[in-house]
Amino acid sequence: MAPNDDRFLHDLEAIVNVDSGSGHAPGLSAVAAFFQQRFDRLGWQTRRLEFEAGAVPCLEATNRRDRPTEERFDFLFLGHMDTVFPQGTAARRPFSIRDGRAWGPGVCDMKGGLVTMLHAAEAAERAGIAGKLSLCMAFNSDEEVGSKGSRRWFEALAAKSKRVLVFEPCRATGHRVLQRKGVADYELMCHGRAAHAGVEPDKGANAILELAHQVLAASGFARPAEGTTVNVTTISGGTAGNVIPDFAKAGFDVRVATAAEARRISECFRAIAAGNRENGVRVEVQGEINRMPMVPSDATLKLWERIAAIGSALGLEMKLISTGGGSDGNFTAAMGIPTIDAMGPQGGRAHSEEEYLILGSVAPNLRLIVEILRAAAENRLP
Repeated sequence: MAPNDDRFLHDLEAIVNVDSGSGHAPGLSAVAAFFQQRFDRLGWQTRRLEFEAGAVPCLEATNRRDRPTEERFDFLFLGHMDTVFPQGTAARRPFSIRDGRAWGPGVCDMKGGLVTMLHAAEAAERAGIAGKLSLCMAFNSDEEVGSKGSRRWFEALAAKSKRVLVFEPCRATGHRVLQRKGVADYELMCHGRAAHAGVEPDKGANAILELAHQVLAASGFARPAEGTTVNVTTISGGTAGNVIPDFAKAGFDVRVATAAEARRISECFRAIAAGNRENGVRVEVQGEINRMPMVPSDATLKLWERIAAIGSALGLEMKLISTGGGSDGNFTAAMGIPTIDAMGPQGGRAHSEEEYLILGSVAPNLRLIVEILRAAAENRLP
C-alpha cells in the first residue's frame, strides 16, 4: 500500500460514518465542513453555498488565490456528497474493512471519489504540480435527486473549465465512463370522480382503471433496440374497497441513449396529457428529461486517448463502458466540455447494503489522477 493509504482510509471512514442522504442538511453540512477544513489547511480558497433554502449545502474549492475568479480552470473536479440512504444507516452499518474491501453507506458512490479529490489536491501540492495549474473542486449535495438546486452553480464553473473529471466510482470491472443515458422522471396523475362502488358505480369515473390503461400505454414508449427504457416504478390510488377511486398516480423512470429519443419521449408524454377523455377522467402529466444523454464529443475522445495512455504507462487497464445510470457528467458533457466520468476508485453494488470499494484500487487510481494533472501542467493534454 502507498504511504497515504492509511490516511485515505481514515478520511473515508470519517465521512462514511456521517449520514448524508439527499435533503439531510445537517449531515451534508458536516461532510462539507470536513472537506472545507482540509482545503483551508492546504491554502486553497473555499466557499460554502446553500441552495433550496439550505437543503442543498455545497462546497467550492480553488487553488489559485492570486488569480481572478473569472479565469478559466484547467480542471473542474466534480463530486456529490449525498447518498441514497436514510438517517440512521451509518449507525446501523458503519464503515468497515474486510476481504480487501471497504464497506458502508456511500463508500463508493461516491465518498471514495470525494476523498480521492482531496488527496489528489494534496498530492499535487506536495509534488509542486498544483502551482502550475488552475484547479476547481465542486462538492454538491443533490446529485442523487437530480441536482436541481446545484446545477446552475456547477455548470457555471464547468463553463470556465477546459476539462471536467467526475469522481463517480470506477466500475468493479475497471471500466471508466464516457457515455451515459439521459434520465427522466415522469408522473401520471388521473383525476376521476368518486362514487359508491356497489350502489351507483356508473356515477363515478374510475381513476385507477384509467391509470392502468395509461401505464400500459406509457410502457409501450420504450424502444430497447434504441436504448430507451420506460419503467413504471411507483403506483398508488383509491381510498376504500367500496369506493370508485377519484385519484390515482404512477411514477416512471425513463432512460434514453440519444437526444432524438429524448425528444420523442417528451412528445409521447405530452400527447398523453393532451388526449381527450370520454370517461370523465382527466390525466395530468408532470416531469421532464432531467439529464440529457452523455455522448462523447471528439474533444472528449481525444482527452480520453491521452488519459488512457497515461494509465497504461502506469500498468492500468484503461477500459470504457456505456451505462444507463446518470451523473452530473451528463450536464457538463451536454455543455460541450470534455468530460471523463467514473474517475473514483473501483467499487460496486452502489445504492445497496452490499455497496463496497476495492481497497487495492485506491493507490493506483490516485496515482493516475496525479499523473493526469502532471501531464496538464506540462502541456501534454489536449
